[in-house]
Amino acid sequence: MPKKRVLVVDDENTIQIVIQSCLEDIAGWEVLLASSGQEGLKLAETEKIDGILLDVSMPQMSGIETLKKLQANVITQHIPVVFLTAKVQSEDRQLFSQLGILGILVKPFNPMNLVNQVADLFAWEV
Repeated sequence: MPKKRVLVVDDENTIQIVIQSCLEDIAGWEVLLASSGQEGLKLAETEKIDGILLDVSMPQMSGIETLKKLQANVITQHIPVVFLTAKVQSEDRQLFSQLGILGILVKPFNPMNLVNQVADLFAWEV
């Protein structure tokens, strides 16, 4: 089975490092990093990506705006997306469920459980 490639789009460097370390060291997946929605869109278009972990709250272009651009692009619209967010009010969950994402990974998350959470959300084998 080929190695999974995950794109992490988050403006917080610490979050990027923790996710990258966990997914690469524990699951053996390859992790690409983007610090903005714009950077994430470029990587999603030019790299073969199996799944995207996308921060909702970012400057310049929010995760929701980034998601809509991914969904509107024929090259990237097939890539499954999971939101990374600290906001999980019931009205947010309702909005997120209408956007066509696979799920939500709530920050802060437990690094020890991260691989299993991501694998469950994307329905991947670990």
